[in-house]
Amino acid sequence: MSMVVKHNIDALRVINLLDQNNSMLQKNLGKVASGMKINSAQDDSAPWAISERMRMRIRALEQDNQNIENDSALMKTAEGAVASTIELLKALKEKAINSANDSNTDEDRITIQKEVDQFIDQIDDNALVQFNGKYLIDGSKNNVVSSSKTILLNQSLATDTQVGSGLTALNNRVGDALEIQSTDKYTVSWVANGVTSTTSGTVGTEVALQSLLSFAGTFTQQTTADASAIGTDKFNMELYTPDKSSGIALVASTAGVTQQISGFTISITDSDGNVKKAANAALDQFKQYQRAENETGDKALTFHSGAEANVAIKVGLGDMRAEALGLKGPNNERLSVATKENANAAINVIENSLTKALNQQIDIGSVLSRLDYTKSNIITARDNDQESESVIRDADMAKEMTNYTKSNVLLQTAQAMLAQANQNSSAVLSLLR
Repeated sequence: MSMVVKHNIDALRVINLLDQNNSMLQKNLGKVASGMKINSAQDDSAPWAISERMRMRIRALEQDNQNIENDSALMKTAEGAVASTIELLKALKEKAINSANDSNTDEDRITIQKEVDQFIDQIDDNALVQFNGKYLIDGSKNNVVSSSKTILLNQSLATDTQVGSGLTALNNRVGDALEIQSTDKYTVSWVANGVTSTTSGTVGTEVALQSLLSFAGTFTQQTTADASAIGTDKFNMELYTPDKSSGIALVASTAGVTQQISGFTISITDSDGNVKKAANAALDQFKQYQRAENETGDKALTFHSGAEANVAIKVGLGDMRAEALGLKGPNNERLSVATKENANAAINVIENSLTKALNQQIDIGSVLSRLDYTKSNIITARDNDQESESVIRDADMAKEMTNYTKSNVLLQTAQAMLAQANQNSSAVLSLLR
């Protein structure tokens, strides 16, 4: 080896290796300190970009999870209000049944009516429940619906029953005669816009079912044949009976809440005033099959439930105000139980109102159940993305500590070799002595 002093090539080579080892040591130290094998795009650009996209999605899913929790809280608020309304309807039916009993005096019924009025007003208060300043069940958060008509359906009469059938010839669904006699009395009651109307008379030989149905003049009576449509629903889809079999349907002639008939009752008594229960069990079965609703724009709530755009759950909440439930008229007329006849009519009205409220509670419950599954799915997706991101970016600490130790040893070795290289150059001084 030649002995030169101008250029210490060995030392330069060692310095280069020393710098490389020091740089590697700093990288190893950063990985060990941060716990990540990729701290910046400089470390590995493609996996770093993939990891950043995953991190953005993970944060989006975490916000989705928070959204679902807020949405569940909103729906539980609505559910609580509807549940309270259902309890009030139960209490209202108790009051109506109490008032229908002749152990009460007229003064007693006036007192009962005062309680009924308060319960109905409370139902209106329930409909004004809010979440974050939003009214929920006052009809302002409904889906797009067309103005729909009240439909009351009776499928307890024989399948061949026509609206023109005589009362004395009527049979029940299994074909047994109702045994209505010409000397029997009928009482028909109906409630429209909160006002109860009642009429009565003798069956006779000429009175047909249509005669009783026609007293509620805002109805179009019709017989539904097998597999024939009754009308259209709030989404303008054809509406059939549940099993597409025949029945007697009372369809309101005009759509909308203010034109609804919220209850229709037929009672048959014999000439001595005794109730004919078998006949009434079939005749007094005009139950609400479709509720009347006013036409609305799209006011439904949208619950965003994904990390991408336009991934949402749409929820419409119906109108739970007393008027929409048929318990009250537009001029504040409340359902009456002030007489025995009114109380009997009110029982069917309350049953129909309960059907509306229960349908709303079922809708809310199904949405809450779906939100639970959505939340579970979001958490699973977030955890899976977190695991995938960890595979790309997190450091294997055992491996990184091994690399750090190796780099540290190499650095110290290079420092020692640099000292040795410098020592070799200083040997030239011995020639100059």
